[in-house]
Amino acid sequence: MAIEFAHSPLVTFVLALAVVILLLVVLDLPAFVGLIISAFFVGAINTVFVPDFSASQAADAVATAFGEGMAGIGIPILMAAVIGKGMLESGAAQRIVRWFQNILGKGNSDYALWGSSSVLSIPVFFDSVFYLMAPLARSMRARVGRDYTLFIVVVGAGAATTHVFVPPTPGPLAVADKIGVNLGMTILLGVATAIPAALVAGIVYGRWLNSRLDIPLRDAMATSTEELEELADRDTSDLPGVLESAAPVVLAVVLVASFTVVDTFQEVVPALSALRPYVAFIGDKNVALTIAALAAAWTFYQHNDMTQEEWTEEMTEALKSGGNIAAITAAGGAFGALLAASGIGDYITGAMAEVGIPLLLSAWLIAAIVRIAQGSATAAMLTTAGIIAPQVPELSVHPAFMVMAIGAGGNIFSWYNDSGFWLVKEIGGLTQEETLMTWTALTTIISVTGITVTMTLATIMKTF
Repeated sequence: MAIEFAHSPLVTFVLALAVVILLLVVLDLPAFVGLIISAFFVGAINTVFVPDFSASQAADAVATAFGEGMAGIGIPILMAAVIGKGMLESGAAQRIVRWFQNILGKGNSDYALWGSSSVLSIPVFFDSVFYLMAPLARSMRARVGRDYTLFIVVVGAGAATTHVFVPPTPGPLAVADKIGVNLGMTILLGVATAIPAALVAGIVYGRWLNSRLDIPLRDAMATSTEELEELADRDTSDLPGVLESAAPVVLAVVLVASFTVVDTFQEVVPALSALRPYVAFIGDKNVALTIAALAAAWTFYQHNDMTQEEWTEEMTEALKSGGNIAAITAAGGAFGALLAASGIGDYITGAMAEVGIPLLLSAWLIAAIVRIAQGSATAAMLTTAGIIAPQVPELSVHPAFMVMAIGAGGNIFSWYNDSGFWLVKEIGGLTQEETLMTWTALTTIISVTGITVTMTLATIMKTF
């Protein structure tokens, strides 16, 4: 390429990778400190390699990216901390777990969590689903006494898969719109791609890893392991009812889904447009999770023998825990944003455009490399869609296959520069190594399985 290697964004990427590993793995600094230092470091490198990127801009860019991250996840994570605390310590999560087991049997606990997270993440953002499902995974572990590795993997796999393949989830919806694809066909193909990808990454890989890695149940989200184990031994009659227990999850999903449904179908059913201003408010994830948190907090108050002052102190502890998680997650996003500012995305897409490989596979590779370099799955998908859109008419199969290829690539190898990595680590109570073996691995398996299914289905379609 015309750009000399000395001035290539690849230099920034390699140096950033080395620094973040040094700070987080070798020196074992607190995650927030290591990530913020890494973000400032990338900003400083950008002042050398990126035109018109001054030292003052570098500092401002880190603060702005961190602030934007907090604006996006601050309230949801704080409310998720309250939901987690309330559902776990009231016994609500334990009650839902027992309900699942009564229906499916104890041997199918992983299928219950896998199916729930897969379905919930169609109308709801991945992070919101993980906030809601993590307490159930933790309670399931306390109830069963083992298999926490499996439960975390199936929850993550279910939510992450539909997040990139099935509209009206925002990522694939935006990609479909950008390249002009029929939404109905995209949904059908998305389901056909998501099911095998989620099965392989969740059930198959989860059970394989679970037999080799035993992740203990640790204190997380201001709830101790001892409290969870005590709840697991309680008689069912001493726990909240199923409807009351499920209220926070149901409320969050219904409220967020209400906006998704109205926004998607208002052109088909014009009468729905009158509801849009109202569902836009209650369907906002900040509002929806706040309402869900109130329901969880009320159940916690009703089903524990404590004074209002003690209850307030418990809620404050949950918010402190949530604040730490939000800070780490936003810092990871800031690190990824400064890498994106280095121009690594444009550099990679420009280089890939010169390589003569099949269009679907090329789209997957571009999205995958941009995802690994920048961190954001949605950004990788939209970047790739913009590059690939003009070439879509050259496809010999339905363009919905392109949405699948881009979604698969955008989901690969979530690591330190992805805020989702830190969200899973902190809420799940995992170590960095455990997060890499569970979350990073399953996102990669989803990606590889997704493109394999896509290429296979596309080949079959061309033969008919």
